[in-house]
Amino acid sequence: MRVWMIISLLLISSSVFATEHVVEIFKKKYIPAEITIKQGDSITWKNIEKRQYHNVWFKQFDKEEPDYFFPDESYQRSFDEAGDFPYECGPHPRMKGRVTVIKK
Repeated sequence: MRVWMIISLLLISSSVFATEHVVEIFKKKYIPAEITIKQGDSITWKNIEKRQYHNVWFKQFDKEEPDYFFPDESYQRSFDEAGDFPYECGPHPRMKGRVTVIKK
């Protein structure tokens, strides 16, 4: 019983310290294009364009292009593993970004 209580507290405390970061999409750019976060953190990409749709495609995770999101919509992803994760916009392949995840 005591072990499960300790494990539960650890899981709860690790999620309490997770941070949500924001990357805006404007004028066909990810802002910031490169971001460093800690394991367990998440990123929300917010499309603040007036008319343009985009997506966030991590080709190392997703073989097929993900759905688009339109102005005033967003996409969120959590990162539990440390590493370097490049991404791009499927419809606009010149739009590139990078997430670097460091250990807590």
